[in-house]
Amino acid sequence: MSSTNKYQDALSQYKTKLNDNEIAEKVAKIIAEKFAENDNKEVYKKLYSLIDLTTLNTTDSKESVWKFTEAVNDFEGSRPDMDNVAAICVFPNFAETVKEALTAEGVKIACVSGGFPSSQTSLEVKIAETALAVADGADEIDIVLNLGYFLTENYEELNEEIEEIKHACRDAHLKVILETGALKTAENIKKASILSLYSGADFLKTSTGKVYDGATLEAAYVMCSALKEYYEKNSTKRGFKASGGISTTEDAVKYYTIVKEVLGEEWLNSEYFRIGASRLAKNLLDSIEK
Repeated sequence: MSSTNKYQDALSQYKTKLNDNEIAEKVAKIIAEKFAENDNKEVYKKLYSLIDLTTLNTTDSKESVWKFTEAVNDFEGSRPDMDNVAAICVFPNFAETVKEALTAEGVKIACVSGGFPSSQTSLEVKIAETALAVADGADEIDIVLNLGYFLTENYEELNEEIEEIKHACRDAHLKVILETGALKTAENIKKASILSLYSGADFLKTSTGKVYDGATLEAAYVMCSALKEYYEKNSTKRGFKASGGISTTEDAVKYYTIVKEVLGEEWLNSEYFRIGASRLAKNLLDSIEK
């Protein structure tokens, strides 16, 4: 069997012929029927513990990242009824800074890598950047799917690239960002999800939030459906991360509702569900106080 057929065969085992309008209708129905039961203080607290608190600014410095980390340290113990955020997400050159500054227990260090946010650089550079981030303390690596390979159906190189970066991660978890705003269709998102999972992704992530449109509930539904099918076929759970423009409590509850309805209660923890955000943490705390 040729390599191309191998990947097409993997895709053929899944339902990839999807209708965008039907997906939108299913999402609207879930939100209309289930949102209200999740729109409460206990869910807000849970959502806070699922956040990858993110700073990915051109103006980031060691000083600003240290201060950013100190805010997470300060939260620890201030609310005995709540868990801290799941992770702090930074550029790879700040992994060491976060590691030195972080005292809060259980908070992971996540780094974007692999030529983020475009993924347009040499594979050797992607591997080196990932390996350096892990050596400096990263527990999790977030890379962008090579969309050039995907959209031209160069699945073999796509697979090999993810596998090699995964190898460079060593024990760190690998999140693959699909950049769903560029993929556009439910069919593309489903195929990209499946190929990423078969290439070694520990998490599927929606967006960078940098160039294309960020997360959508429809993309989340398709990705969660792929994770569910993958689990049914392989008895292996993989995670889902929504990111790109999620800032309000209402938005966060909607993504929580999609994950809960498609994947179930077992996915509603930081091991399998994250939200990448910068402003959401404060908004959730405000909602809890109200």
